[in-house]
Amino acid sequence: MKIRSALAALLLIISVVPLAADHHESKWKFAEEIPPRNDITMENRVAVPMRDGVILYADIFRPVGEGKYPVLVSRTPYSTERAPSSYTAGVYFARRGYVFVYQDIRGRHESEGRWEPFRDDIDDGYDTIEWAAKQSWSNGKVGMEGGSYLGHVQWRAAMAAPPHLVTMFPQVASTSLYHDWITLNGGWRLSFNFGWGAVRQESRIMQNTGQHTMDGPDNMSYDKVLWHLPLNTMQPLAGRNAQFYKDWLAHPNYDDYWRKINAEEVFEKIGIPVHTLGGWFDIFSQGTLRGYVGMSKRGKTETARKGSNLIIGPWGHGPSQKTGDIDFGATAPVDSMAIQLRWYDYWLKGIQNGVDTDPPVKLFTMGANEWMWENEYPLARTRYTELYLHSGGKANSKRGDGTLTWDKPVSNESADKYTYDPDAPVPSVGGNNCCGTPTPAGPRDQNEVENRQDVLVYTSEFIEEPVRIAGPVKVVLYASSDAVDTDFVAKLVDVYPDGKAYNMAEGIMRARYHNSLEKPELLEPGKIYKFEIDMVGTSVEFQQGHRIRVQIASSHFPQFDRNPNTGKPFGTSAEVKIANQTIIHSGANPSHIVLPIIE
Repeated sequence: MKIRSALAALLLIISVVPLAADHHESKWKFAEEIPPRNDITMENRVAVPMRDGVILYADIFRPVGEGKYPVLVSRTPYSTERAPSSYTAGVYFARRGYVFVYQDIRGRHESEGRWEPFRDDIDDGYDTIEWAAKQSWSNGKVGMEGGSYLGHVQWRAAMAAPPHLVTMFPQVASTSLYHDWITLNGGWRLSFNFGWGAVRQESRIMQNTGQHTMDGPDNMSYDKVLWHLPLNTMQPLAGRNAQFYKDWLAHPNYDDYWRKINAEEVFEKIGIPVHTLGGWFDIFSQGTLRGYVGMSKRGKTETARKGSNLIIGPWGHGPSQKTGDIDFGATAPVDSMAIQLRWYDYWLKGIQNGVDTDPPVKLFTMGANEWMWENEYPLARTRYTELYLHSGGKANSKRGDGTLTWDKPVSNESADKYTYDPDAPVPSVGGNNCCGTPTPAGPRDQNEVENRQDVLVYTSEFIEEPVRIAGPVKVVLYASSDAVDTDFVAKLVDVYPDGKAYNMAEGIMRARYHNSLEKPELLEPGKIYKFEIDMVGTSVEFQQGHRIRVQIASSHFPQFDRNPNTGKPFGTSAEVKIANQTIIHSGANPSHIVLPIIE
């Protein structure tokens, strides 16, 4: 950066030290190449009784013949038979000496009972694990396997501490359904909650996803349905009437409805090693990171604390080389099946394959496009460094005068102002989403967003030496509004030499939750508040010739619902109000982004 001299004076500009050999992607280790066996069998629709008499059905893949084997339990709402890849994991692990119990969860497909997402997965997970441990083909050691919802159920089962559960490997999964699925800092994840929940999951069988691409009448076109207000009357427009979705809307705050199914509340009761895996651009990236941090710091046993591992790459909802608009190179994707096998071989078979001696944390750094192998997360050598927002009061759009420097404001700079109109929200362009809902996820060129007057843009000077960050990111925003409730959205952006700008991290703050997600408080119009916007985390090296940018806006639609600015009970009113927003960056109120700079 041209701001290099200021950084040097503050001892904050860092020439990134080349990674030691042990940190490079060539050090990935996989299970020994033992030829997989072909003599396996599958038992279809095996009855597994729950404590209340409900029968859940499972397909069981296992090696042929007598013998006792470690067991992997995988529980799905997507059908053990219908999903295109439903046999992949079962065949893979059975051929390698495991019994694989693949179960339809309660109320879905072949299993009995009433379907309600998340609510029964604690007890049902416990009962299934203990049932599996007692079968004639089991050696009593049970692990859990799967990603997304199949990862969520692992955390729910672990909350009950089944005696025979030895380890688990939740991929792209949520630890707290409220904090890293339904909302982010109180902002309602509209396109995912409605698209995955109400549209696809209303009944026993996974429903047609055609709603997502339908371009028919206004009352059926999915893109148009998302504009409907109030939110609590949206479902009938898509032909849906899911009670669980009504319940979600009725619990916009973090309360006992959500607390009962939050693994983060009970990390101290989970005593097994957990391996999380996810992507920087996944909707559940927060769960991937918090799962590892929670277990490594608060796990019940030393084995859980020292044995848990984390892998997070430049992906969306699963490993890939290209995410959004960026190809991160051939080293970006990993073979998650092979990594899981090595993990299970160590913990369930006792094979001394080095799992216990590898650094537990593997982070992919974008920009440099390389893996960092670390001993903890967040990294102990992190320098949390403030990069301050400045302007002459006209930071609106990328053509404005907004800048970023390492220097704290020393005077009362002119505040930036913009208008947020819920009827003309900033469109969602990239970010953390998943699963076929229409919002494009991942890193995307921000040109469309940054040309708008209701988006404030603050940009550093050109970088002269690479700046690497890895870890939690947050924006501290001093702001006021003439509305009693509103949203503030922040993005961290990497600006390339050709002018293209790609989002690297994002966060939202629903203003009524500025003090607590449990007890919302409406704003006093015109009063300056300090908002801390959690942007979850990222790892990116801003390269020479690039610039660092921060966007501030008040909408990110339809990834998040439009805040109507009225303060009325969530989801119950069609009324909207225009909000006039003021962002302050002065000596007394220095708005800034906190970057986790790595030496």
